Amino acid sequence: MTTLQQAVNDARRRFGISEHLPENLPETIVELLTSAVAKSPNSPAFSALGGTLSYRQIDELSNNFAAYLQRHTGLEPGDRIAIQLPNLLQYPVVAFGAIKAGLIVVNTNPLYTPRELVNQLGNSDAKAVVVLDSLIHNLKEALPQTDITTVISTGAADLLGDGRRLMLSALIKVTGKGRKVSALAEEVSFKKALQLGRKSHYSPVELKQSDIALLQYTGGTTGVAKGAELTHHNLICNTFQVMEILKNCGLKANEEQIIAPLPLYHVFSFVVSMVMMVHIRGHIHLIPDPRNIPSLIKVLKNTKATIFFGLNTLFTALMRHKSFREVDFSGLKLTASGGMALSESVALEWQGITGCPITEGYGLTETSPVIAVNVPGHEKLGTIGVTVPDTEIRIVDDSGVDQGIDGSGELWVRGPQVMRGYWSEGVELAGSPDNEGWFHTGDVACVGEDGRLRIMDRKKDMIIVSGFNVYPNEIENVFNGHPDIKECAAIGVPDQLTGEAIKLYVVLNGKSLDATELKKWSRSYLTAYKVPRHFEFCEDLPKSNVGKVLRARLREAS
Repeated sequence: MTTLQQAVNDARRRFGISEHLPENLPETIVELLTSAVAKSPNSPAFSALGGTLSYRQIDELSNNFAAYLQRHTGLEPGDRIAIQLPNLLQYPVVAFGAIKAGLIVVNTNPLYTPRELVNQLGNSDAKAVVVLDSLIHNLKEALPQTDITTVISTGAADLLGDGRRLMLSALIKVTGKGRKVSALAEEVSFKKALQLGRKSHYSPVELKQSDIALLQYTGGTTGVAKGAELTHHNLICNTFQVMEILKNCGLKANEEQIIAPLPLYHVFSFVVSMVMMVHIRGHIHLIPDPRNIPSLIKVLKNTKATIFFGLNTLFTALMRHKSFREVDFSGLKLTASGGMALSESVALEWQGITGCPITEGYGLTETSPVIAVNVPGHEKLGTIGVTVPDTEIRIVDDSGVDQGIDGSGELWVRGPQVMRGYWSEGVELAGSPDNEGWFHTGDVACVGEDGRLRIMDRKKDMIIVSGFNVYPNEIENVFNGHPDIKECAAIGVPDQLTGEAIKLYVVLNGKSLDATELKKWSRSYLTAYKVPRHFEFCEDLPKSNVGKVLRARLREAS
């Protein structure tokens, strides 16, 4: 009788995928950049908004930024620095520079509200933040409740040539530039930081593979954000795990043109769009605003793209635009999807237009993030493919009993990409890997006879909106703060555009409110994708005999 793990291993072998990672992997992310610079110093590395930086320029600028952090901020190795930037040329410069200085990067959504910033910056105990100057207003409001001592503000055009800079400066409204953000923090422009760093001495830090490179935040089942500690080893291993799955795509070093619309502050994009593509010395085209579909299509038209990273929502939006079919996709080798479930109809339509199938994967923030991927050339819609090398899985039911082939239960994962734990002050946080290294994903899955995995449902109540994780408790906590709301409950409902949308059931305190009023009120506290799309007002909520709201009942009713 074939065991579950045997079926998975057999599937990998059948598709020509190694069971184990190669030995002698690079120790750190910095080593990948150093190697790329040594082999292809003048090759284009990153482009955005019409500007391009070579691998040598990325290396030099990140050295300057690291020197500034070392000599002018008082930050020490192990301190946390938040990067609150969209996909601009500044992002790789800041990320590599911070890591070179031995700091831990805290990826932060640029559109977070003050409340969300206070939670994340406070929990991580970040001492510095790099922020886009046009989005600095929310940070200013949050700063007094954080330990931030240094704010580095940057304009979108800071690393562009003079012509592009002048043009963009006329288009972009800059808020707060040149003013002190808080009496508690020192503000410096990004360009000034680079100038100071250029005149200073950068001292390379001895990094270890066990050092934390990223604190990547993900909401817990309690609705409180938790920072997953992702080490250099985690991220390097996941990079090479994914590369092994993709090895038959025909990717060639120093030749690939990568379109990167997914935000680098999301761990999936950080690994596959940046770290992995630096490893193969690709030319990475950063898309600052993927919601601007005409602009994204223009980049596609002007770039002979070979790799495109996206998600279901983005694929749909692109294909709905009339100009999308005018793009030449003859060079496209790989389209990869992550962050949310891929619709079969979307996958088939994309392949019909581009001639390139979508390779769907699955992962979690806590697993750096990739656990399983459909092997290109062997895609099977409705599955997440096979586990990446050196990854063990178990399917465990509610009684703690391991399930076999076709049995469903919670997916447990163990491998070198699994986080060290959640960031805390010496307190073991719920949800960290157990004593044997198994991470309990909270997702219900099964493994078929062919060794492929299928996600059946989420054990957690998490909602995925356009690839972003939304936790009902956070939404409910915000709305329960409204004076006219007695209680509420949030669930996810199917949505053709975003995969899922948030629906909020509301019990009022005898007052009269409508959905428009509540949406407007909540935008001061929630990022746009967390604002409920649907509201239903009711007399009461279904509850258990101990008073717990039964979200499952609400989902059934919807």
